[in-house]
Amino acid sequence: MPKQTLAQQCAEHMYQTDTVAQNLNIELIEVASGYSRMSMQIQDTMLNGHGSCHGGYIFTLADTCFAYACNSDNQPTVASGCDINYLRPANAGDILFGTGKRVNRGRSTGLYDIEVTNQDGKKIAEFRGRAHQVGEYLIDPAKLKETA
Repeated sequence: MPKQTLAQQCAEHMYQTDTVAQNLNIELIEVASGYSRMSMQIQDTMLNGHGSCHGGYIFTLADTCFAYACNSDNQPTVASGCDINYLRPANAGDILFGTGKRVNRGRSTGLYDIEVTNQDGKKIAEFRGRAHQVGEYLIDPAKLKETA
């Protein structure tokens, strides 16, 4: 099965039960092996006491992007640690984009970088996630479709 087809099926499988992504209207734009790109529009309800987007929402977008990138090869993987650096604020109405890329993958661990930018391409945050594989398959191979 082509890696692109597998990544798409893994993302669709995860999104079905990803109520966080669904409730925050985080949209999957693109997925490939070790890669994902997602978006989220900042709502008034996401603003902190300074009138900018609460960092927790930015973190959630980055963490979600991380999850889709590290589960794209049908190997169930969770975060074992991560950190984020906030570089500039995001405001109500902004559309944020998370772009996650695999830096390295070992037998059961991985390292991923996620960049969060706004609709103008300005970098909002940098996230680095460490991943750990927790099972053999995300989707039973017998249930995979040959075409996407």
